Amino acid sequence: SYKEKTEEAVSEQKKGFLIWVIMGCCQSSILKELSSEKDQRHGVVNARASNGTGAGAAVGDGGVPVFSEFSLSELKAATNNFSSEFIVSESGEKAPNMVYKGRLQNRRWIAVKKFTKSAWPDPKQFADEASGVGNLRHKRLANLIGYCSDGDERLLVAEYMPNDTLAKHLFHWENQTLEWAMRLRVALYIAEALDYCSSEGRPLYHDLNAYRVLFDESGDPRLSCFGLMKNSRDGKSYSTNLAYTPPEYLRNGRVTQESVVFSYGTVLLDLLSGKHIPPGHALDMIRGKNILLLMDSHLEGNFSTEEATVVFDLASRCLQYEPRERPNTKDLVSTLGPLQSKPDVASHVMLGIPKSEEAPPTPQHPLSAMGDACSRMDLTAIHQILVMTHYKDDEGTNELSFQEWTQQMRDMLEARKRGDLAFRDKDFKTAIDCYSQFVDVGTMVSPTVYARRSLCYLMCDQPDAALRDAMQAQCVYPDWSTAFYMQAVALSKLDMHKDAADMLNEAAILEEKRRGGRAS
Repeated sequence: SYKEKTEEAVSEQKKGFLIWVIMGCCQSSILKELSSEKDQRHGVVNARASNGTGAGAAVGDGGVPVFSEFSLSELKAATNNFSSEFIVSESGEKAPNMVYKGRLQNRRWIAVKKFTKSAWPDPKQFADEASGVGNLRHKRLANLIGYCSDGDERLLVAEYMPNDTLAKHLFHWENQTLEWAMRLRVALYIAEALDYCSSEGRPLYHDLNAYRVLFDESGDPRLSCFGLMKNSRDGKSYSTNLAYTPPEYLRNGRVTQESVVFSYGTVLLDLLSGKHIPPGHALDMIRGKNILLLMDSHLEGNFSTEEATVVFDLASRCLQYEPRERPNTKDLVSTLGPLQSKPDVASHVMLGIPKSEEAPPTPQHPLSAMGDACSRMDLTAIHQILVMTHYKDDEGTNELSFQEWTQQMRDMLEARKRGDLAFRDKDFKTAIDCYSQFVDVGTMVSPTVYARRSLCYLMCDQPDAALRDAMQAQCVYPDWSTAFYMQAVALSKLDMHKDAADMLNEAAILEEKRRGGRAS
């Protein structure tokens, strides 16, 4: 485990290997192992690379796990044995193929789609289909990260999106209206997702509708990967009302790339009107130039008529009866891209929701101010505490002889002083440079400098470097709670939440021991 590896490093340091730690071997061995463990956590605990189901797929942007096979026991544990309380399907328990949310042992949230027993009788065919979808990786998709085929059970596992569906935001949220700029962003992002899938040889999307558009932890819209596979080997591709089904599907029962564009047109109508209007009715109103009557009244006129006209025209083209008259996915992206009016405003701000950043759980032991700040991932509060604490925790970590007070030593302390001033003034890049000059000389070691530089790296979004410095602070001062706290924050930033929780708890225990020692 992470904790055992750091304890082993500290043990080596106690035996006289401090230089080994300071010169970076600590980073090259332990952190490489931790990086490997992190990759394994981002993958799946029970990956079976030999089954040819895509377990070796590359890790995509944002730490998306490789596509792997899950065991049924893992998914049962994650979903509390497929408890009804974990169902997130729009139709609840009435849905033929239910979707559950779940949480793996590594604390990653997942969405699990459970198929009916007769949906995919051939396990190899199911695995092959799932693998094809699992090889896709894109920031506009809620990516497929695995599958399970155990006996009669067939399940898909995807990234979990915590902020509901487009349908709920449009049709069911009475107290909040999706602003116009956000609707345009949804339209573009889903078009980009479809264009990516098409470019990767997976152009068919089954039953595209507003319930397939999900919002992630940052509020960004993503397209559910579940629609890239049919609900069963021989089943229907459309389960919605026939009024919303592509006309060619009604004629021959086949889904084509043009059918997907037709369904995308119905989603555009949903975004424009805030209602689920049958395409035929909407087209009649568009031809009659009654565009403003179609617009969502909840917008209260807060939209650009010119932009709305462009989107209505695009929707009309998507909904053409003849498939060959519809635009392709690249046309969708090129039309909607120039309409984006608030590119610098984060999606969670437009949605009016907080951006969720998972912090390590609160440990069982009482927390100090430092512990509380770290548990909340409050880097500003951590900075204030480190400024106030100054170097009082460094006492006893260095014993310098008179001969060591050379010019080099004075230069080194001057570099530290400049680093302290930059740190106080929140000039974190300059602080990193100055503290690095101090560390590189190597005559004097300071756990506080490592802790401060660790926070600077966190402020500059470099959690790997922050973790390395927090570990080195522990190597210099093995029982220093601040070193453990800084590791907890860095680990949490690296999505290693279980290890972060362990470090947070360890730091709280050390603080308690220290308080007890002072009291006696």
